[in-house]
Amino acid sequence: MKEHGKNTYPFTAIVGQDRMKKALVLNAINPKIGGVLIRGEKGTAKSTAVRALAALLPEIEVVEDCVFGCDPQMKNELCSDCIKHMQDDELKTTLRKMRVVDLPVSATEDRVVGTLDIEHAIKKGEKRFEAGVLAAAHRSILYVDEINLLDNHIVDVLLDSAAMGVNTVEREGVSYSHPASFILVGTMNPEEGELRPQLLDRFGLCVDIEGIHDVSARVDVIKRRQLYESDPDAFAAEWKEPEIDLCSSIVNAKQLHLDVLMPDDMLELIARICIDMQVDGHRADITMMKTATTLAAYNSRTAVTGEDVKEAADFVLSHRMRRRPFEDQGNDQDTKDKMDETIQKHKEKQQEQEKKEQSKQQEQKEQTEQPEQNGLDDGSEHGEGGIPDAASETIFGIGDTYKVKHLSPEQKLNNRGGSGRRSKTRTDSGSGRYVKSAIPHERATDIAFDATIRAAAPYQLKRQKDGKAIAIHQSDIRKKIREKEIGNTILFVVDASGSMGAQERMGAAKGAVMSLLFDAYQKRDRVGLIAFKGDGAELMLPPTSSVELARKYLQDLPTGGKTPLPHGLAKGYEVIRSELNRDPDTYPFLILISDGKANVGMYDGTAMDDTMRIASRFKMDDISSTVIDTEAGAIQFGFARKISDALGARYLKLEELRSDSIVDVVRSSVGG
Repeated sequence: MKEHGKNTYPFTAIVGQDRMKKALVLNAINPKIGGVLIRGEKGTAKSTAVRALAALLPEIEVVEDCVFGCDPQMKNELCSDCIKHMQDDELKTTLRKMRVVDLPVSATEDRVVGTLDIEHAIKKGEKRFEAGVLAAAHRSILYVDEINLLDNHIVDVLLDSAAMGVNTVEREGVSYSHPASFILVGTMNPEEGELRPQLLDRFGLCVDIEGIHDVSARVDVIKRRQLYESDPDAFAAEWKEPEIDLCSSIVNAKQLHLDVLMPDDMLELIARICIDMQVDGHRADITMMKTATTLAAYNSRTAVTGEDVKEAADFVLSHRMRRRPFEDQGNDQDTKDKMDETIQKHKEKQQEQEKKEQSKQQEQKEQTEQPEQNGLDDGSEHGEGGIPDAASETIFGIGDTYKVKHLSPEQKLNNRGGSGRRSKTRTDSGSGRYVKSAIPHERATDIAFDATIRAAAPYQLKRQKDGKAIAIHQSDIRKKIREKEIGNTILFVVDASGSMGAQERMGAAKGAVMSLLFDAYQKRDRVGLIAFKGDGAELMLPPTSSVELARKYLQDLPTGGKTPLPHGLAKGYEVIRSELNRDPDTYPFLILISDGKANVGMYDGTAMDDTMRIASRFKMDDISSTVIDTEAGAIQFGFARKISDALGARYLKLEELRSDSIVDVVRSSVGG
């Protein structure tokens, strides 16, 4: 196996990624498991493993010249073209390798599901479908790198098609369906944001991987890479035999899988585990059953055992454990201990039932009572993971939080990308609410049917209709203008100097930020956190979709030292400009929480002069901002208000941060 020019190794050459490898193999044996989500840091061979899997799988039989690669043996799953050809003549078949179809993060919905040529349908009265990524992925592997960065509506489409095995495209009453059965593999780095729980639940399996920490193993990886680059053919030949063995195991397991038996007691064990693990819904039970039977087939057995169920649970439950937003993930060892306890209790119950059956068969004269062994004792002690003390005298806790009102900036953003639930934007992607029509400047795919007919109506008496109800010319075509909601980038610049510790102002400030983080989680915003104290400012969290990380950094933020306010604003300006250069669609706004008493400068002037100079940059660049003044006491200098004026920001006192007041400030800042 080789792929010149790509970072591809033989599948069996991957070191230290056994669980990822097995999850991929299980989906290759039984695609109905529902795909796999691979979570881990960058550079951990996620992409390499997926591509290597496709290279070692056997060839599949397809209908010749079929866009979708239909299976000629599955008559009920043929596309409309194959059904038409089958009626006229015998289907011609050929063999081809399974392939890995990549879905880029920037893909639009039309690129994914395909498009219907509405213009052709209007003019000719015929359906014409332009295939998308899902068509190419049928009976192959659909690979989505960084799936957590993909627009949510695209992820919804992928998971729906993966579950149904069919892709349906509807435009203006014209509908087209084609088979779309594929192995969905998604990879993600959790630090860049999590998937919604509803989407996580749709993935059959999930594995968490990390880099190799053993020196000798890392050296082995380097050497193998060198061998591959120096002579790819020799390297592939060295691993050819193990790959053939693995391929044979997959083929044999696919044939054996249909004959695997699932005893009722194993189904009961699956249900008990899901209940004890507090898993919502029933998808986990069904997926665990499919995975356990597939594991049995992979191990050349025709009956599922408790070990199969236990291993399946490890793949199926890790991403389905019930957890509230910002709640710390439970200790993995505690979870495994609880699962082991459930399995052990199930075994004890089975053993007791077997003993009772034996007692009946032997017709013992004396009835023995074993209440302590009857398997009904639920008083087992549950180990609790120790939580290390994170407190120190310089760390203030998070103050009271509150429910945040809906944030909806009034300003319209034109043709910005992304997804979320906060700001409105116009979009050409085909998603969103239809708000108006316009004359297209290029070929239109999202046609406004109503507006097109209205444009053509005045000319019908003069046009040749050729038997059609209405004659449409190119000049009549109108496209839809759609509007959808996207998220924002919120950058918190927090004063962590010693003055913030007075009168528990830091706790109140943390509570206000925490309230906004809850709202950002629901609206799918990106958040960043800068803290300044001592002699400088630190970007504690670059803008990210993982608001959970922001919560952790906020909770552990210490307080003390001088007030280098210009450093904090300079760092904030630097981060926002970097975000705008990286992605012009970003709509950031800054929230500064400070008393404004700058006493550490950056340049030749005073600290306040430096602060005002940097603040003016935000106003010049029209960057929205809000200042929350934490100054308290009988004597107040009003520095924060002056800084607010220089920023062109909304100003609010800390004592006014009651209930949802801070939300009104942010809404005003973003809405203008």
